[in-house]
Amino acid sequence: MWQQRILQLSPKSKGFHLITREVLDQVPEIADIQTGLLHLFIQHTSASLSLNENADPSVRGDMERHFQHAVPENAPYYEHTMEGPDDMPAHIRSVMLGESLSLPIGQGRLLLGTWQGIYLGEHRNNGGARRVVATINGE
Repeated sequence: MWQQRILQLSPKSKGFHLITREVLDQVPEIADIQTGLLHLFIQHTSASLSLNENADPSVRGDMERHFQHAVPENAPYYEHTMEGPDDMPAHIRSVMLGESLSLPIGQGRLLLGTWQGIYLGEHRNNGGARRVVATINGE
């Protein structure tokens, strides 16, 4: 069985956000899958998806602080600046972290590790709502 839909994520501030519950609420069909995969693909070039710590929010803060240091705004060598000082760093961060995840489904739930959650990396100051294509394959 294949199913696909576009998920709408609520607008988030710049930073890393735990979106596991927001995703699961929009794909209730997972409960009917015994063995399968959930593939998530974000349709944006200035945001990312990743899997990381789901319990301690300081991890998300540390991630954002690290990327502010590693990929700063207003670097003098950026040529792509027409969309604001946060745009080119957002593109770089998106490339570094990635735009998709493939997550195993087993016995009606995502088979994430105990401390794993799905992150949205919002890399723009005002990114707005984000769209994610969710594709489920399983039986």
